[in-house]
Amino acid sequence: MKQVHVAVGVILVDGKVLLAKRADHQHQGGLWEFPGGKVESGESVESALSRELLEEIGITIDGCEPLIDIAHDYGDKRVLLDTHVVRSFSGTPEGCEGQPVEWVPVSELAQIEFPAANVAIVDAVLALAE
Repeated sequence: MKQVHVAVGVILVDGKVLLAKRADHQHQGGLWEFPGGKVESGESVESALSRELLEEIGITIDGCEPLIDIAHDYGDKRVLLDTHVVRSFSGTPEGCEGQPVEWVPVSELAQIEFPAANVAIVDAVLALAE
């Protein structure tokens, strides 16, 4: 089974993180996630993250810093989540693909329903915020 390489953005501003809800028809649909998307062949993680965040939520990032890499096997799909923190961007985040987006206080992340692979990201964000 092929592994899907995904660039993930933890968009962190004033103690809040931007989350997007996965469409019901998607893998792990109906759950909240940190925005991002597939890294294309020959593309850097930073380029993929920049492209995906512009496409998905309409923001242009001013840079990012690595947070955590997570390899996870769902049984029907394997993912490598290459997660970066974004603290500065231009534009106003919105669900460009019709998905709900919401700013959530970091302190409330533990109560949100995420795909299993995202649990380690939540832990890393909580540790970052301490």
